[in-house]
Amino acid sequence: GYRVFLQGNFFGCNHTYMTFSEYNPRKHIKLDPPLNIQSNATASKCQIWWTVWNVPWYLEEILQYELQYKEYSMSWEVALNKTLPSSLPQIEIEATELRSGIAYTARVRCKVSENENSYHSHWSEWSQTTTFQRADVPKVSEKILNTKTMQYLFIPLSFGTLLYLFWNCKLPSRQNTEKLSIFFKCCFLTLGQKASPALTFPHQLLSFSHSIVCTMGILR
Repeated sequence: GYRVFLQGNFFGCNHTYMTFSEYNPRKHIKLDPPLNIQSNATASKCQIWWTVWNVPWYLEEILQYELQYKEYSMSWEVALNKTLPSSLPQIEIEATELRSGIAYTARVRCKVSENENSYHSHWSEWSQTTTFQRADVPKVSEKILNTKTMQYLFIPLSFGTLLYLFWNCKLPSRQNTEKLSIFFKCCFLTLGQKASPALTFPHQLLSFSHSIVCTMGILR
């Protein structure tokens, strides 16, 4: 440790006072505020990161950070605080903690971790701020939604038509019954296959229409 003295001229006389009998610099650290704070917000989370400057390498691994963020129009007195669990200069805020369509601003400060016994420091000044806004969840295209709706409606209607034809037409021949059974098996096998990117809804519509025509030919 060190001894700290204060020397001055008081009323024409020189005086020396010992202000600290034992002063240890590593117990009285105040770091510079973090720099280059940046953010990137998506529909699921907001990532915030920064850098530190003029910090010895042996202190970087034992730093502690505190993030403060708030709605842009609000005062810092009502801001929310987050103490980071690690010394990494970054943090993620879940989208559930942010209101959609609202701009936020954040800042960060640092000091040596309180769990470290060899060093002790005070919080640095706050960094500059970064502004971010949660991205909106992309909406499903109306065109895609309408196509899906038509698919779910057309398939049961097609099978309903086939069942109607089967019920209202007489099939005395065993051969016709076997043909119709084979047709239904092919339909179920087609539905059980994985959808190919090339098998779009218009192709499915054409395939089912063709199946109905073939069935009407069999029943005749």
